[in-house]
Amino acid sequence: MAETYFSSDVAALGWQRHFALLADEIGRMRRTGETTLVWFSGEHSEFIRFNAGKVRQIGNVSQGTLTLRLIDGMRQAYASFTASGDAATDLREAAATVAMLRESLRDASDDPHVLFDTTPWTQETKRTGALPEPQTLVRLVEQSARHLDFVGFYAGGTVARGFASSAGSRGWYEVENFDFSWSLYGPGGRAIKTVYSGESWDDAVFARKMEEAAQRLPVLGEAPRVLAPGRYRAYLAPAALRELLGTTGWNGFSARQQQTAQSALYRLHRGEVAFDARVTMTEDLSLGITPAFNADGYLRESVPLVTEGRSAGQLTNARSAREYGLVPNGAHEGEVPTSLSMQGGDLAAADVLKALDTGLYIGNLWYVNFSDRLNGRLTGMTRFATFWVEGGRIVAPVDAMRFDDSLYRLLGSELERLDAEPQLLLSDHTYGERETGGMKLPGVLAKSFELTL
Repeated sequence: MAETYFSSDVAALGWQRHFALLADEIGRMRRTGETTLVWFSGEHSEFIRFNAGKVRQIGNVSQGTLTLRLIDGMRQAYASFTASGDAATDLREAAATVAMLRESLRDASDDPHVLFDTTPWTQETKRTGALPEPQTLVRLVEQSARHLDFVGFYAGGTVARGFASSAGSRGWYEVENFDFSWSLYGPGGRAIKTVYSGESWDDAVFARKMEEAAQRLPVLGEAPRVLAPGRYRAYLAPAALRELLGTTGWNGFSARQQQTAQSALYRLHRGEVAFDARVTMTEDLSLGITPAFNADGYLRESVPLVTEGRSAGQLTNARSAREYGLVPNGAHEGEVPTSLSMQGGDLAAADVLKALDTGLYIGNLWYVNFSDRLNGRLTGMTRFATFWVEGGRIVAPVDAMRFDDSLYRLLGSELERLDAEPQLLLSDHTYGERETGGMKLPGVLAKSFELTL
C-alpha cells in the first residue's frame, strides 16, 4: 500500500508554502463582491498492520485535498479537488473550480444562514514529533511479541490543516503524531487491548504497556465468570469512557441540537439534572491536538461545557449562530467536540484494583448507541479486557455482555472516584484520512453499572 499525490514541488517548498501560494492566487481570482474561503487537509502517514506479531500490510499515504468556497452576497457554493502538489497543475485546477463555482452561483438561492468571519488574523502551529521508523517498529514488535498472539494497527506521520480567506486570514496546523492499538489474544479468542499514542515515541513506554498486558494474559485462560443481568460495582478505563462520551458528543454539546431539543444532554442544559460536582468537561484547545481555527474563518477557543456537574456552555458553529441569534465560538460544522478534556480526581493508577475491591474492570466498550437519548441512556457491549475482580485482584475474564445505563447515573449518583491522571487518547479514525483531535479522560470508579444480558 503506497499512494502519493504530491509532486516534487511540495517536497521542495513544503505543504505550508504550497498552500499559501495557492491561497494567494485564488484570492486574486475573485471579483468585486466575492469572498473566497479555502480549506486544506493533508497528510503523510505510515500504516502498519500486524497479525501474529508479524507484518500483514505496510505502506504509506501522501495526500491532500483543497476545498474552495465562493460567496457572493448571501449565495455560496463549495467544491473540492485533490491537490497534486505541482503548483502549475493545482493553479489550473483552482481556476477551473472557481469558474465552475461562479457559474453555479448564478442559479443559487440565497442562504439565510451563511456567516463567516471577516476579521484578518494569522495563526500557526507546527510541531515535529519523534516517531519510530517503520522498519525499526517492525523489529521492535517482532522482539516484544515473541510467543504472543499479537494483532495491531499503527498509524503515524504528519497531518496538516490550512485555512485562508480573501479577507486576509491565514491559519496553518501541522503536527507529527502516532496512534498504535494492539491486542494480545489468549485462549478462546479473548483479548487484552492496549493503546499507545502521542507525538514522542518511547521504546520503554511501549515495552511497559506490552508487559502490563502480557501479565494479565494468564487470566484469560481461566473459566469466565458468568454474571446475571444486574448492577455491578465497576471501574471503566479511559478508553471505555471515551466510547460513552464519544457517542454522547454526537449531539450532546451542540448548540443546534440544544435549540431543537434533540441533544442527548438536553435535560442537563435545562438544569433539570446534574452530574456529580467533580465532573468538569472542556473543549480544550490548549491540548494542541486539533487546529485552533475552522473552515468558516473563526479562531477557535476553549469552551467550558460542564463545570462542577452543571452545563456551562455549548459548541456553536457560524450557521447555528446566525439561525438562532447566538455567538459563534469556532465550532466545526457538526458541533462535535474535537478536543474534549475531563478533569481528573484522586484515584492513583496503582490503586485502581484495590479501590474497586470486588466488581468489574472494564477496559473497552463497543457498539455504543443511545437507548433513550433524552434521558442520557446508552447501550452497547463490553469488549476486550473486561475482568471480574475480587479483593482487589483480577480472578477471571468476563465474556461480552450488553449494558444499558444512564450517563447521568454513571457520572452522577454512582460516581465514586476519578483517576488522578487523565489519559490523552488521540483520534484513531483513518477513514479517508487521518483525523486530528481526541480526548483527555480519566477512568471512572462507579458504585454500580448496569448489565442487561
